[in-house]
Amino acid sequence: MLLAVIVVLRLRRRTHSRSRLDEKMTVVIVLALGVLLAPTPVGQGILSFLGQVASGVAQAGR
Repeated sequence: MLLAVIVVLRLRRRTHSRSRLDEKMTVVIVLALGVLLAPTPVGQGILSFLGQVASGVAQAGR
């Protein structure tokens, strides 16, 4: 949970005030959060939800 809070706080900063190192660190933290979240039931639920949304959007485009 703490990692998710850190990601939100880092992403709230203005884009033009970030250095390249700061942007790379944000990417690393987001990837770490994704790796930790993916195998959990919450992560699987999010993946299922996003799959349903993508499927709905694809069918709406037909």
